[in-house]
Amino acid sequence: MQEQLIHYIRRFITVTDEELNKIVSCFRPLEAEKNELLVVAGQTSQRTFFVGKGCIRIFFITEEGQEATRYIAFENNMATALCSFISNEPSLEFIQALEPSELLCISHEDFYHLLEVIPAWEKFHRHYLEKAYVNNTNRLMSFLTLSAKERYRQVLEVNPEIVRRLPNKIVATYLNISQETLSRLKSKI
Repeated sequence: MQEQLIHYIRRFITVTDEELNKIVSCFRPLEAEKNELLVVAGQTSQRTFFVGKGCIRIFFITEEGQEATRYIAFENNMATALCSFISNEPSLEFIQALEPSELLCISHEDFYHLLEVIPAWEKFHRHYLEKAYVNNTNRLMSFLTLSAKERYRQVLEVNPEIVRRLPNKIVATYLNISQETLSRLKSKI
């Protein structure tokens, strides 16, 4: 799994072998069971997760008591409750393993220490923040400008694994539609 992380990091930054070893040494293995909560709303998010195998999601509970999935990370992606991780304040979000998952996690303290001692890590962090911003903006725009059918088609085009690997209940919370609407869309498309 460390090789996956190394490949992921090298996609975005150039570092010496010594710097890379220091970065990788800050990540700790973590196995999560299906449906295990890694962060609960109200806790401060102290870790960022790299998914080696499996899937994690970030979600929150709406005022109506419904789950709303903000982000889904499959293999070779990173995820955290970013607002809490940055601000060091209690999270409004949950992080949950949707499948049995093999993760590598880095603590808030180690992540920010790397920013101080490895200049290229700042570029990595900037890339991560930019990707998160673009992803969140695109998702918000899709909710405001696309119909449920168009959002479903978009997911099929951009990230079909969401529909292929996850239960309808989770897919519906990601698309911000009911399970019944999702079933109707699946039968038509």
